[in-house]
Amino acid sequence: MTEQLADLTLTLPEWDALLARLYERDDRLDLKVEGETYPASETVDPYVLSGHAEALQSAEVDGDLWGTLEDIEEEAASEDEAWAKISAFYRDRGCVLLRVTGTEEPEEWIFSAALLRRLGLLGG
Repeated sequence: MTEQLADLTLTLPEWDALLARLYERDDRLDLKVEGETYPASETVDPYVLSGHAEALQSAEVDGDLWGTLEDIEEEAASEDEAWAKISAFYRDRGCVLLRVTGTEEPEEWIFSAALLRRLGLLGG
């Protein structure tokens, strides 16, 4: 078990701005460089971003909550309990919970700390 890092919280406009700053090329997610142009095929939306998340709870993208719970060999009686177990599992392994506020339904994503550092969302 590693040290748990603090959760990150973005507002919906900050989340949208983050997505706009990202591109994906050859399965690598990275930050756009100002002044460069990127083909539409490299655009990152929540669906593309979901391929880089360890787990997620989103109104826009199906994070396969029950499949993820099964992958970590856990069981739960409700979706809330399932998400709590999934979140704890990944956070205990050094991942970070990124919460988006200002949405009608919960929007929470879990990413590796290394990815968030590379994208400039975590210090260090």
